[in-house]
Amino acid sequence: MIKCNVTVCGTVCRQAQMRANKEGKQFISFGISIMVQAKTGINKTVEISVAKDGDNQAELVNYPVGSRIEVAGVLQFHKKGDALYLNLSASGVNTFNAGSQDAINGTIEFRGTIGKQVDVKTDKKGKPYTLFSAYSSEKDGDNYAYTWIRFMQFDTTKADWVQAKAGINAKGDLQVGAYNDRLDLTCRVTELTPWEKKAASTNQ
Repeated sequence: MIKCNVTVCGTVCRQAQMRANKEGKQFISFGISIMVQAKTGINKTVEISVAKDGDNQAELVNYPVGSRIEVAGVLQFHKKGDALYLNLSASGVNTFNAGSQDAINGTIEFRGTIGKQVDVKTDKKGKPYTLFSAYSSEKDGDNYAYTWIRFMQFDTTKADWVQAKAGINAKGDLQVGAYNDRLDLTCRVTELTPWEKKAASTNQ
């Protein structure tokens, strides 16, 4: 499980249209293009699919392609094969004074499994911090798809249970970057607790 409460600033790149979910409830759908900064190398452009509750056809003209927009809401990541899709359920939209700088800012909630390695490193001030990667899995047809997040935990000693293959519940600040033409997702941890995994779980 990966859920992010974010504010996204970008450019409308896909025309707004009315759609309906499986229950028949209507919503407005459009796409936002975001330029994600790479630490080194080439920046990466990603598209976020936005869904906003509403059945007012006249509202579609508020989101013309090419316009700057700021959207607040819940961002979720869905992995299918090698592709990572970003879906944003909007709680608020600002089209009047959206900034000129592309950005994804917010917090992340994560439930998943630590990978093969947990490192304790030292920062520039000589203080230790914990560094590891963990994955969340979801069913993709007959297989599972895995989304990896890097975690950094400062200002606390590593707990004994934080080790390879342990289940975790984590909360923290979301940082989105690019590396080798892939999204690089990082959580600066503010809260970390054990997660008792269930063998039958299909979304972890």
